[in-house]
Amino acid sequence: MPKIVFTCPDGSQRLVEARAGSSIMEAGTRSGVPGIVAECGGALACATCHVYVAERFRNAVGEVGEFEDEMLDDAAAERTEASRLSCQIAMSDALDGVEVTVAPAQ
Repeated sequence: MPKIVFTCPDGSQRLVEARAGSSIMEAGTRSGVPGIVAECGGALACATCHVYVAERFRNAVGEVGEFEDEMLDDAAAERTEASRLSCQIAMSDALDGVEVTVAPAQ
């Protein structure tokens, strides 16, 4: 199973296994990663799963979609070029080892 490295708001790190096809958000909430609130459960309606994707993985996770772009504009934490909603990133073997930092506010 592919793995995700989460850096939590307190600076700690968690290594989480994810099923291929599941989202980074699903893996994070299933594993109790602090800061991944996911109020809408991945329905692209809340921006409470905001993460910053490490630069070396940004191309691999794909482009921000139109609705995700709108939601990121309303995110509680600062939006950067690394910002993504973790519910919109589907895990695959190609993303094994992906590194994300959980936004400090959701």
